[in-house]
Amino acid sequence: MFLLSVQTFLYRYIFKPIAFRFDPETVHDSITIVGNWMGKHKLARQIARAFWHFENTALEQTIAGIHFPNPVGLTAGFDKDGLLTDILPDVGFGFVEIGSVTGKPCEGNPKPRLWRLPKSEALIVYYGLKNEGCDSIHDRLVHKKFRIPMGVSVAKTNCQETANVQNGISDYVKAMKTFLDIADYITINISCPNAFGGEPFTKPELLEQLLCATDALNPQQPVFLKMPVDLSFEEIDKLVDVALLHKVHGFILSNLTKRRDRPEINSADLVPTEKGGISGRPVFDLSNNLIEHLYKRVGNRLILIGTGGIFSAEDAYEKILRGASLVQLATGMIFRGPQLIGQINHGLVRLLKRDGYKSIREAIVKGRKVGKVIRA
Repeated sequence: MFLLSVQTFLYRYIFKPIAFRFDPETVHDSITIVGNWMGKHKLARQIARAFWHFENTALEQTIAGIHFPNPVGLTAGFDKDGLLTDILPDVGFGFVEIGSVTGKPCEGNPKPRLWRLPKSEALIVYYGLKNEGCDSIHDRLVHKKFRIPMGVSVAKTNCQETANVQNGISDYVKAMKTFLDIADYITINISCPNAFGGEPFTKPELLEQLLCATDALNPQQPVFLKMPVDLSFEEIDKLVDVALLHKVHGFILSNLTKRRDRPEINSADLVPTEKGGISGRPVFDLSNNLIEHLYKRVGNRLILIGTGGIFSAEDAYEKILRGASLVQLATGMIFRGPQLIGQINHGLVRLLKRDGYKSIREAIVKGRKVGKVIRA
């Protein structure tokens, strides 16, 4: 833990001030290049593991037939093209979700398309589903052996053609079908706020059509829906009603918020654009409230994965006690550093011991029954 604390100091006072002087997309691309290189070299992976990795059997669990070494995953949107799957286990993640991947290659929206809100610990994301396309990404990954579970988030290509409902569905189906042979789970992203034509499949009648088409693929792995965060509980419940009739195993809660009036957005941050969605701290309470609502609605019938605003072990633990079996993050790592993953896992073990739980699974079962929530 001492080594992780030292790294936190170095990241906060040396690396981050330098990195935050540069364009955020340029920094992200550079980190991806370095991470891809490290993943290809055994010594680099061993060094990363020595610095960042933390493991404990109390964090292990098997969900929907998939073994997770710990509950902390990388959310979709960070490793868009699956370039970091070799290094992420050594950073300490328990699983990774690549993408979102689309049926065709997509250049995304025009630059600039990524902005920092440093006082708010948030990002404005307007990438527009930039990725190399399902075929290219699949061909790169098909012969790899993944050391942690790999999920694939699929979406429709960001273009005028897929604004047509049937074309959009066909695009989803193509992307999903392409990865059925290698993905441990599939996420159907119906809530990207940055694509041409908006979010048509957040309408119950259109979601019904989409899920009928994906059901026809007969996926053998779990399927999740990535849900929007700005809808009312009533609107969310209508989407859940549809999902319960199909081959959907759970929900990822949640995607970006488009609301600029969130109290968590610091007035000292100049919001440079009305485009795009906001990740990080402003999503934390929105996500938590949605997790709690859906857990009361579906209980243990479906699996909930919590994402949005995780910057500490306490943040992750709160999502778990509200109903999430797994959590995901990306923005927290950008603001706090890669050592954050090890710190969260270490902190989760500490929190489990404090509350008398022998494992993360026991906390998930018993903690929810007593309604115990730990505020960060």
